[in-house]
Parts: sequence; structure tokens; C-alpha cells
Amino acid sequence: MKTCKAPDPDTLTPAFRLPPGSCDSHCHVFGPADVFPYAPDRAYTPPDAPFEGLQKLHRILGIDRAVIVHASCHGTDMTVTLDGIARSGGTMRGVAVVDGDITAAELQRLHAGGMRGVRFNFVRHLGGMPDMDVMDRVLALAEPLGWHVVLHLDAQDIVDLAPRIERIRVPFVIDHMGRVQATKGLEQEPFKRLLGLMENPLAWVKICGSERVSAGRAPFEDAIPFAQALLAAAPDRCLWGTDWPHPNIAHDMPNDGALVDLLARFTDDQAVLHKVLVENPTRLYWPETL
Repeated sequence: MKTCKAPDPDTLTPAFRLPPGSCDSHCHVFGPADVFPYAPDRAYTPPDAPFEGLQKLHRILGIDRAVIVHASCHGTDMTVTLDGIARSGGTMRGVAVVDGDITAAELQRLHAGGMRGVRFNFVRHLGGMPDMDVMDRVLALAEPLGWHVVLHLDAQDIVDLAPRIERIRVPFVIDHMGRVQATKGLEQEPFKRLLGLMENPLAWVKICGSERVSAGRAPFEDAIPFAQALLAAAPDRCLWGTDWPHPNIAHDMPNDGALVDLLARFTDDQAVLHKVLVENPTRLYWPETL
């Protein structure tokens, strides 16, 4: 079983000051394992990265809100994510990972606990293709709650599954710019398909995970053109997050302060950045405040 590297403990204070109400729309909480055990059948073992660590990170970066994306290393036991949401005092929401036998009543319980979406992993290092019939069943139950689905895909999956994704009836969010490979350029088929998907009004994308899109060497500047293209395509449906504590990083571990400054290079338009950091996550995760 793979053991993940720990995040960079020396978070830089970013030069770019995030606007009030900024949301980290993709982060995780891991453990601590003696309180929130990891799943026995997990694909990787992370170092503990507890809620208190996430809070410290956000204080340094100037982030006011967050979305905790439940991580597969905790399986489908939502306890650790629900705990973080509850302790946030309303400043955090969550995205769940569920079994195929989930009930409407259980989804309602998760909704009451602050969950607003469900995630399906397609990436090979986390097990590969999910059961599409299960996904359809879960989304049918989630739709009345106003939830969305988060799709964690490998780049080639975008090509193979684009027609299938287009049939989804709830908002769908593509993680990490579709995990396209910067070395293959803007004209690669997966990225062209991703831009095509963004013509769908239900399609959202996270312009984060630059360290995953990049060739792997900090400061990950080769990811900038991909984020710029997605912002140009759908500024009202882009989100950004730290991806802290950065599980399964193979090359350079990013510094989260440097990632904030990298975000500031995606566009000179402060109104667009405000959408990505404040307005867009509010519409998706806190619509009751609008």
C-alpha cells in the first residue's frame, strides 16, 4: 500500500491577498487515524492532516470558507468530514463518497450535516471506473436535494466518457482541470473535449491541481495556459482549491502559499477572480445565502 508524502509544513504567506469570503473549494481532512481510522481497503495511506491543520493553513492564506472533499482513504465512512463541517460553524461544506446501497434517508442525513455533492473516482490509482449504474442511481437520489456530482477523471476518460457525462442531469464538476498533461499542449484531445463539455450549462471545473497538470516541477507554470483557457470558456463555473494536503504527489510537493500566487497569474481580471473565489462557490455550496 502506497504511503503519501506529507504536505509542505512551511506555508508561505502569499503576496496575493484573497478577497473576503474566499473559498477553498477542494481540500481534504485526513484523520487523525486514532480518532478517524483509515479504511482497511484504501489505496493509499496518508500522513495525518487533521482539521486543525486545515484551519491553520486557511489562516495563513486568508481563506474564509472551504469545501471538504471526502477522501477515498477514509472509505465511505463520512464521520471525519462531517466532523470538520460541524466544527466550522457554517463556513464549510462537504462532498461525500457513498456506497451503491445508499438510501434517500441517509443522503438527507448527510445533507443536514452540510454535504452538498457526491464524488466518483475514475482515476486508475484509486481503483478506476466506477459502476455507472450505481452512479446513475445515486444521482437520481441526490437530484431532489439540489446536489451536484464531482468527477475525478484521468485525462483520457474525458474523451471516452464525454457523451456519457453530457447526459448527467445535475451539475457536474470536473476535478483538477481534468488531469490533462501540460506536456501534451492545449491542442490535446482530452483538453479540447473538456472545453467542449464546458459549453454545457451544468458543467463546472476546478482550475486547481496545477501540480497534477504540470510536468511536476514547481512552480508549475506550465499549467497556467490551461487554467486561462478554462476561465475564458466558463468564468461563471470555475472553482479553485488548494487540494491540501496534496495526496499522491509524485514529484515536487507544492507550497500552498505559492499556489495562491500562481492562481493570481491565471487572470488579471479581479472580477473574474472574485467569481472563482467567492461568487461561484456561493452559488454551488451556499445558495441559501443569495
